Amino acid sequence: MQMASTVRKLRVEVVEARNLVPKDGHGTSSPYVQLDFYGQRKKTRTSERNLNPTWNEVLEFNVGKPSEVFGDMLEVDVYHDRSCGPTRRNNFLGRIRLNSTQFVRKGEEALIYFPLEKKSLFNWIQGDIGLRIYYVDEVIPPPSPPPPPIEEVKPEPPPPAEPVPPPEDQPKPPDEDGKQADPAPPANGDKPNEEPPADQAQAEAAAVAPPEAAPAVENAAPEAEKPTEEPHSEPPAPPTEESKDQVDPPPSTEPVQPGPEIEMMAASVTQSVPEVKFARSNGPQPIKTPFAQESFTTLDPTESMTIEPSSFDLVEKMHYLFVRVVKARLLPTNGNPVVKIAASGHHVRSKPARKTNLFEWDQTFAFLRDSQDSSSSILEVSVWDTPSSQDQGFLGGICFDVSEIPLRDPPDSPLATQWYRLEEGGPHGGDLMLATWVGTQADESFPDAWKTDTAGNVNSRAKVYQSPKLWYLRATVVEAQDILPLTALNDASFQVKAQLGFQVLKTKLALSRNGTPSWNEDLMFVVAEPLSDQLIFTVESRQPKAPVTIGVASIPLTAIERRVDDRKVTSRWVSLEDLNGEKRAYKGRVQLRLCFDGGYHVMDEAAHVCSDFRPTARQLWKPPIGKVVLGVIGCKNLMPMKTVNGKGSTDAYCVAKYGSKWVRTRTVCDSLDPKWNEQYSWRVYDPCTVLTVGVFDSWGVFETEGSKEATRPDFRIGKVRVRISTLQTGRVYRNMYPLYVLSNTGAKKMGEVEIAIKFVREAPTLDILHVYSQPLLPLMHHIKPLGMVQQEMLRNTAVKIVSVHLSRSEPPIKREVVLYMLDADSQAFSMRKVRVNWFRVINVIAGLIDIARWMHDTRLWKNPTATILVHALLVMLVWFPDLIVPTLAFYVFVIGVWNYRFRSRDPLPHFDPKISLVDTVDRDELDEEFDSLPSNRPNEMVRARYDKLRMIGARVQTSLGDFATQGERVQALVTWRDPRASGVFVGLCFVVAMILYIVPSKMVAMALGFYYLRHPIFRDRMPSPALNFFRRLPSLSDRIM
Repeated sequence: MQMASTVRKLRVEVVEARNLVPKDGHGTSSPYVQLDFYGQRKKTRTSERNLNPTWNEVLEFNVGKPSEVFGDMLEVDVYHDRSCGPTRRNNFLGRIRLNSTQFVRKGEEALIYFPLEKKSLFNWIQGDIGLRIYYVDEVIPPPSPPPPPIEEVKPEPPPPAEPVPPPEDQPKPPDEDGKQADPAPPANGDKPNEEPPADQAQAEAAAVAPPEAAPAVENAAPEAEKPTEEPHSEPPAPPTEESKDQVDPPPSTEPVQPGPEIEMMAASVTQSVPEVKFARSNGPQPIKTPFAQESFTTLDPTESMTIEPSSFDLVEKMHYLFVRVVKARLLPTNGNPVVKIAASGHHVRSKPARKTNLFEWDQTFAFLRDSQDSSSSILEVSVWDTPSSQDQGFLGGICFDVSEIPLRDPPDSPLATQWYRLEEGGPHGGDLMLATWVGTQADESFPDAWKTDTAGNVNSRAKVYQSPKLWYLRATVVEAQDILPLTALNDASFQVKAQLGFQVLKTKLALSRNGTPSWNEDLMFVVAEPLSDQLIFTVESRQPKAPVTIGVASIPLTAIERRVDDRKVTSRWVSLEDLNGEKRAYKGRVQLRLCFDGGYHVMDEAAHVCSDFRPTARQLWKPPIGKVVLGVIGCKNLMPMKTVNGKGSTDAYCVAKYGSKWVRTRTVCDSLDPKWNEQYSWRVYDPCTVLTVGVFDSWGVFETEGSKEATRPDFRIGKVRVRISTLQTGRVYRNMYPLYVLSNTGAKKMGEVEIAIKFVREAPTLDILHVYSQPLLPLMHHIKPLGMVQQEMLRNTAVKIVSVHLSRSEPPIKREVVLYMLDADSQAFSMRKVRVNWFRVINVIAGLIDIARWMHDTRLWKNPTATILVHALLVMLVWFPDLIVPTLAFYVFVIGVWNYRFRSRDPLPHFDPKISLVDTVDRDELDEEFDSLPSNRPNEMVRARYDKLRMIGARVQTSLGDFATQGERVQALVTWRDPRASGVFVGLCFVVAMILYIVPSKMVAMALGFYYLRHPIFRDRMPSPALNFFRRLPSLSDRIM
């Protein structure tokens, strides 16, 4: 039975255009739209004599494969129809060109207004056009089956004549699949002396096939099974043309020609297969002794991981001995046998075999080798019957010399699997299909393989995660009608409560006498795809005792439209119902304006360490400017994080986050110097972003369902932040970074992590520099900005949604890991951070303080030579004022060039304990920083901290009062609070104005400059009269109670 296929198509909804240019000579135009995509051209109807036309037409295009002829651009041209009256020679009204990377799938589309562009420099173009563009996958029904044979259609066939046997050389008629009918093979085991079954014959043919052709057959099944093993964190995107091209082609329907019979290999193999040696002794002595069943680890059949393919050029190669066990045949058992492997001092047991025509495992095992010359030179593979079977015991085994196993390094082709005869298994020995080779972590079999450094734990595998796609939901509550108060009061207060999951928001109170309260208030929610929840509105009447519910309205999220700009959204009236009663009675209605704002970036990180600033709507994304490649090499000198069997132990893993992509390395068990050597990459859309790498200790190795370890949090070991803009293009930064953890007892160094990072440019240099001139956040943050308090509340909500989503993955990223990576728990009050920020301010204005001190020393003639040079500079700048700005610019240039010599060249900037004041901070302040809210400390400690805070508040209060006093004295100059002072100041201003009208400004500036730089012998030690006059002005401080 053939499955129905799908065809991808592009739909363009041409909605309307606005403010077009008149072209018909009478102040109007008759526009139509022409669209070109992949060599296909379609047009809309003509809207006659309309500068703001509305079409509302849907045009559909077939999406082809990438082509160098047509490209992947959608071109939309607007023309004036010359057949609708007089016109000019040029009927072009504007055009836009859109890249296919901006298009989204159906359900994510939004109405976007694109400004029309010119075709040439001399075109006069204005206006914009509104479009909805999205992909849709249409299902093509499968072709109808071929008609049945004619013999079956006849209602009354005549009695058949005696059939004439066809000649032996005549081919048999094909079956429904088009294949030649083959005789049915005999059952396995019924006739052992005859030819093996068809599956065995094909497998034997594959064993002697060329190595180039064998991997395609062997890898077809694992590739098809991988998607089912990965947990999906969000609905899969529709297949693109690229993904369609990557799908493996279906197996050929041509009959397999049987190969020549070959003799089964018993002692050795040739070419790329290593020599196989067997111990010739009584019984399976070399295999039986080390293969005690209690020394093996049962492998979870669901173990797998996904790591993106990479060249692994930033990390070190780690050599592994790979053993791939595929299937077995002719085993003397009816149970589900297992395979036991012993190599490099490790013993592992596979999952029980799946019994079909053969015994199938299809598992890969990777044994870490510290060096090429491993102490263990024998690889032992044996097949054992399961203990639950009646015929339990040893079924046979084979041995390999590890020193003769071939070395494979991608892009070499995978090693072909072959059949091997099981020895020492009794008179009825079977055959085992396997392949073994020595490879690295870049091998495509490594992600799904059982690995020795992870102890085979299912929660220890590496994984790539994707944060859910987050939207801002704007719910505007306008007004309500037909709401009757519960009491006969003149004024009744009403409030609307909106709930979406755990998010609950309320409007302000509105008073109404006639049952039509009005709010006109926006409520903002954070929503994650898929949109399966409902937004519930409850209208409440505020009563003295408690609020009383009047009615409830529920709106599914799938019914809410999306927008990417600040266009007006049509409001709707929603009826309120009483859900508590037996019958849903009408309780009034409420007017709502709902939309998903895709023009915002949903913040889940702090702004200063954000890794992505793109808006939610994919249509607004700009092309990437480059790629950042991270190599997680390993850690050294880690502290023991837990005690297992009386011994300190650490099971470390690493998490990296950039944008919406999270990666987690495998967990290296019981090692204080773990080595990962894993490499990942991210697309970079903005260089002013931060990549975060964290190291954690896992309890997953000890987790079992229902155990206490299953609820234990993963301990934080430390993290590293790297700002992308500090990376030079193409340079590899490989350094060791200390890992610090700050707790209420102080900062503690937990070890060191070694990473390698590189930024690869994929866009022209001018495009990268152009990004620096663009706003950091999307346009909607500037058109309709969110308040700081509201932004922080939405960020905390987004962090909760992301943590819940990632904790449901397999293996999960736990909540405490997400909070630590996103800095969600570091916004509490801290006296240490107050002091740190104060020193940061002092450091910023230190340059201005140095300039003021230098000017003071210059005017006091402490360095006469410098003072004379300043006089000369003053004369030059006063008489040639055009040199002031160039001189300042050149001075800044000299400072920048001078500081270039002292730039940081060694490691990238990292957490600095000195700047953070973690070494000199008081322990009580640290304890206060990590205290919960509300506080759970003793009353005496809280009282002492409160008194200390009051003292600091008194200082801040005094400083604010002094600042306000100086400002009020400036105001008092012209407010006549002190009539004599204001009269003197106003009269002096008149005299200065008259002087400046008469005397040239250059002379005045020269006189003031020489007066300021006069020699100390002409100075008075007392304050200047102007300062004395200012200090005597009144302020409002004497009127404060």
